[in-house]
Amino acid sequence: MIPLLDLKRQYMDIGSEIKEAVLSLLESGNYVLGPAVERFEEEVAKYCSCNYAISCASGTDALLLSLMALGISSQDEVITTPYSFFSTASVIWRLSAKPVFCDIDPVTYNINPSLIEAKITKKTKAILPVHLYGQTADMDEIMEIARKHNLFVIEDAAQALGAEYKGRNAGTLSDIGCFSFFPTKNLGGYGDGGMIVTNNKELADKMKMLRVHGSSPKYYHKVVGINSRLDAIQAVALSQKLKYLDGWNEARRRNAGLYNELLASADIILPKEAQNCKHIYNQYTIRVKDRDNLRQNLKKEGIATEIYYPLPLHLQDCFRELGYKEGDLPESETAAKETLSIPIYPELTEEEIREVAGAIGNSKPLKYL
Repeated sequence: MIPLLDLKRQYMDIGSEIKEAVLSLLESGNYVLGPAVERFEEEVAKYCSCNYAISCASGTDALLLSLMALGISSQDEVITTPYSFFSTASVIWRLSAKPVFCDIDPVTYNINPSLIEAKITKKTKAILPVHLYGQTADMDEIMEIARKHNLFVIEDAAQALGAEYKGRNAGTLSDIGCFSFFPTKNLGGYGDGGMIVTNNKELADKMKMLRVHGSSPKYYHKVVGINSRLDAIQAVALSQKLKYLDGWNEARRRNAGLYNELLASADIILPKEAQNCKHIYNQYTIRVKDRDNLRQNLKKEGIATEIYYPLPLHLQDCFRELGYKEGDLPESETAAKETLSIPIYPELTEEEIREVAGAIGNSKPLKYL
């Protein structure tokens, strides 16, 4: 059996360090926010080469706090991609704003910048691109559009910590960047966790206040915020793991390179690293016409896979009142039917990669495209 992700292998490598850090934290008595969390925030800010990092309870909350800090409300529209995890659109909806979906580039699966400007109205206040699967969107073009129309930009970089665009870190290419530390991410905790990065002090201060019910100082509330604090236990564990992140990302890139070599002649579409980007392969996602048949064949061989994402956000029942219908965003809809993610985690062995590639090559029928 080859799992999609094996977190036990990673823990076996660094478990003693994690235990020592957590036990030390437990003895300190500081379990929510506090010195350990502040240290981890400083480490992430340094890693991303930005001025401020604000931790919170999840990647979803990172997006929500960012929108709240920008004053997004019921009068506003936010342009985003329909081919993403649910949080990308749900945080807009929760603030009674309107998500406006823009189709994707069929090669990178990220939002297509050439389609954004046509979606802008007088109500548009922000653009929310997603760096899907570990590769950044085309941020220069997005930022040029945003500056032209005086719009904010928030990067959903939940899958892209350590990815780069023209030598700059994902999350620092706009007004605000958001990360997730869900266990399946390339830097995953032992539970939920999130982080927001920015170079804007005013926004940073506001998000720090919003994450503690909007209080500053304690018990004095200037605005109504939410309860979204990072547990110190997660902070110390993530701090230990951050030291290994670049090595893990490089291992993912090596694994992707081997897949690219072994699957070069297969009748499928492989992920492509865009020019000027450093892809960190949070997922390795192939594309095949008969996706479900291939997935079933791989399952029979004991190889786990995942479909990200089987139904685009614009076709979800909860967003029905937005008025989208099938065919409105064809690239996203096609990707949802044809993409399949296969194991790519750093601890994957060469033998396992060859086994996965061989199973794909030997799968019947051979023709997928």
